[in-house]
Formats: sequence, C-alpha cells, structure tokens
Amino acid sequence: MQFKPSLTQFESLPLTTDQTPDDAEVDRQLVDNSSKQYTQGLTSDGNSLGPRSNLLAHQKAEEFRQMLSGHRQERQLVILQDFPDPDALSCAWTYQLIAQQYDIKCDIIYAGALSHQENIALVRLTNLPAQRWTTQTLKSKDLSSYHGFVLIDSQGTTSNLLTAVQEAKIPLLVVIDHHNLQGEITSEFVDIRPSARATATIFTQYLQAGLLTLDSSISQHVKCATALMHGLRSDTNRLMQAQEEDFMAAAYLSRFYDSQLLNAVLQATRSKRVMDVIERSLKNRIVQNNFSIAGVGYLRYDDRDAIPQAADFLVTEDNVHTAVVYGIVHDEDEELEVAIGSLRTSKLTLDPDEFIKEAFGQDRSGRFFGGGRTSAGGFEIPIGFLSGGNENPAYAKMKWEVFDTQIKQKLLKLVNPKDNPIESE
Repeated sequence: MQFKPSLTQFESLPLTTDQTPDDAEVDRQLVDNSSKQYTQGLTSDGNSLGPRSNLLAHQKAEEFRQMLSGHRQERQLVILQDFPDPDALSCAWTYQLIAQQYDIKCDIIYAGALSHQENIALVRLTNLPAQRWTTQTLKSKDLSSYHGFVLIDSQGTTSNLLTAVQEAKIPLLVVIDHHNLQGEITSEFVDIRPSARATATIFTQYLQAGLLTLDSSISQHVKCATALMHGLRSDTNRLMQAQEEDFMAAAYLSRFYDSQLLNAVLQATRSKRVMDVIERSLKNRIVQNNFSIAGVGYLRYDDRDAIPQAADFLVTEDNVHTAVVYGIVHDEDEELEVAIGSLRTSKLTLDPDEFIKEAFGQDRSGRFFGGGRTSAGGFEIPIGFLSGGNENPAYAKMKWEVFDTQIKQKLLKLVNPKDNPIESE
C-alpha cells in the first residue's frame, strides 16, 4: 500500500455560531425553494439525481456498492481528522450505517478533540458513535481484528493515527472527500470530488442512489439525516455558497431531518475560554490591505477550535475581507506543540488554498503546511525541538515572540510586501 500525502492541514471548520432561534427554519425554507427543481429530476422511486451530476454520482455509487459487497462481514476503522468537523462526523456515521447493510462493523475514531461547542452538541444530542483514540490508546488496541481502514472528508494528512495504522499493515480501502487531491493515493475505492461543497453532499447522493433507505420512523436515521444537514450547512456557509447539487442534497435531507434537533445543535453556547481567545484576537490584530492578522498566544489542546471561531469573528469587521488567526497549541497527552492557524475570507478572488501554500510552503518531505477550500483554510506547523519549557515565563514569552514574528512576516510578504515586522538595524 502506498499513501503519499502532500498537504498537512486541510480545514473545513465550522463557521461562527451567531445564530438566531429561527435559523433552522430559514434553512428549511431555503431548501424548499429548490425542491421544485429537484423533483423535476426525480424518477418514480425518488432516488435519481439532477442531470449535471447524475452520471458520475450513480457511477460512483455503483462502484461503492460493489466494493462493500466484496468486504462483507469484515471490521473496519473509519479515521477522521484530529479535530473532526460536522461534515466529517456526519459522513462517517452515514458510512457506518451504509456498511451495516453489508454486515461490516465500523469504529469511527479521531486523535484530537471535540472542542467546538457545535461539534460537542452534535455528538451528545445525536449519540453519534465517534471515539477519541490517542496515539497511546492505539498502541493498546489489537489492530489485527481490522481488515481495512477508511478516510472520510480527508486524505489522511490531518490525522496522527495514520502512521500507526499503516505500520500495522491495515490496508486503505476507501477515500471519500471533497477537497482537492492532496497526493498519490492507492485505495480500493476513491471518490474525491472538489466540485462538491461538502462531503455530506456526496454521501447524500449515495443515499439517493439506494445504498441506504432512510426511514423517518427510525430515530437513528432521523438523527443521521440531521447530522448530514448540519455538515452540509456548515461547509457551505449556511447554504450561501452551495451549488446546485448541494441544494438538491439538502432538499432530499429535508424529508428526514429534525429541524428542532438541528436548532438545538446550533444554539450551543461558546465557553468562556473561547470568548477569551476572541478577545485576545481583537486586542492583538493588525490590519493591512483589508487583511486582519492576529496571534493569540498559547492555547490548551482542548481549546484549539477557538482559533477558527476567532477568525470567523474578525472577518466580520468593517473594511476587512480576510482574517488569519493563529496560536501555539499544547497537547499535554502527547507532549508536543504545534502552531495552528485559520483563515476566513469573503473575497471571491482570493483562493485560501493557494494563499496558505504560498505563505508557508512545504516541509522536507514535500508536505504542505496548510491548505484550504472556498472561503476558508488553515495551517499547522510543528514546533519540534522548541516544544515545552513553558513553565519558564521568560522563555515562553521569547518563544512566542519568535513564532509570532515569523508567521506575521510570511503572511505580510503576500499581504503587503513593503511591511516587514522584522525591523532592520
């Protein structure tokens, strides 16, 4: 098996949670507006797709069906990015339910944490069966019982579990993602469609093709459809950036999802620590050429999702079209530190993927330190040898100043080449 990823941090993180109690109902009205167009593309069984994506979607669904048929009664690992978002969580659950039709048992795992309040609420309110496995946890597991592993809404570059799973000689069976191809992939089944705004759209098309018949009288199906709607909604900025096939997927899910449950997920409140990080980003930001750039210092591992939420907030400032927020995140369990950042933009001509790759480049193995999608992106840079030692305030302050200055310098080279944070003597 070969798997040679070249991107480090492809984010599809949840957007800001400043919602009104009527948001879920507004979303229902949005998808209802597309229902007429959607139903014109349906056959009598209600499972056909629109003409634009019909051929590819049905072709991939049939390939997927054949792959699953060839792995009946097996056990698989579904590996998510370290900090899974609603799109990844909902699609992994859908994969598990589809696989059950073929007597395939799946364990959904991630190495990081659920730190965004919406993700925590989604898992708790729907009983979504995702488990946290650290690299230490993985060492205590008997991996010989697994016949293959699956990557959903990622291509493996954002999971610390991948290396251990590969070393255990577990084959890669499935990769389903909506991000650009990140490197060479050898897998039995691959469905990578950057044209789809969300992986939830791809999985909904699998449902429409008959891989799983949703039943609104089955609570688990209703909760899974609600999770898919949340994933689709999150990755399309509340359907504002949705394409035709995304609207059609939302129209299909509108038959099954629970709007009250979705609204409860959306109304999850921010923690005080998240609010503190947003406050820090406001105090520390610099604005150049309509870019807002803010370093927020050190964060606990469990508070990592405060960074994209701060970026979501800063991009709403008047005369700002792009916000970048970053900090050093410390993982006490693994005793390591990484510099993590998020980008949000409303500028249509700015490609987050190209911007982040150009700003931060690649490591020695050719892996990019970051990437992105429409309107959002992120990066992750290992601290390496300089990790730790933060119990000494003077050293911690000096280390942060070095990373803060270096990240700003790389960003400002693109934002405003004349403005260099390193003053010459």
